[in-house]
Amino acid sequence: MKLRLITLVVLGSVALAPGAFAQEQREVSGFYLGAGAGQFNAQIDDVDDIATTVDRWSEDDTAYKIFAGYRLNRFVGFEVDYINLGKPSGQVVPGFNLDAEVDGFAPYVVGTVPLGPYLELYGRAGYYFYDATTGTENVLGNRVEVKEESKDPVWGAGIGANLGEKLNLRFEYERFDLKGLDDSDALWLTAAWRF
Repeated sequence: MKLRLITLVVLGSVALAPGAFAQEQREVSGFYLGAGAGQFNAQIDDVDDIATTVDRWSEDDTAYKIFAGYRLNRFVGFEVDYINLGKPSGQVVPGFNLDAEVDGFAPYVVGTVPLGPYLELYGRAGYYFYDATTGTENVLGNRVEVKEESKDPVWGAGIGANLGEKLNLRFEYERFDLKGLDDSDALWLTAAWRF
């Protein structure tokens, strides 16, 4: 009798496992949409395009992004972001201002490590296809601009929190390898709705 009961429990578990796995897959895979705001920091170490050589220029500005993605499972997903890094602007030397304006699209591969039902660590890597305008302006209003289109690597890492079944909040550090800027990175706070 005991053997029959154990056999029934084992067979029942094996029969129900694919259904439970499929249910779990439905819960963790699928599309999501989101948006975020952050702070972008741009830095140029050597600015010599003006009369006086400047060792360093570093400014920041508010940035935002809108994104859509698809999670294959709880560990791997793909995402496409529209990213506007704002327009950091500041004085290089008295009488000269420097600014940098960058926006574009970035496809990513996203890897996630669940830390339980509510928290997750994640990393992402991709390419940023962007338009950049860097300009200098003097006190007389004379302006020189350099515009270019480019694509460069971008990567990020952060922590996410699941609030309920659909809402995911993230705090993230992201590093950009942009032409014309020696250092450029951003801190983001984003929210995504999972369908």
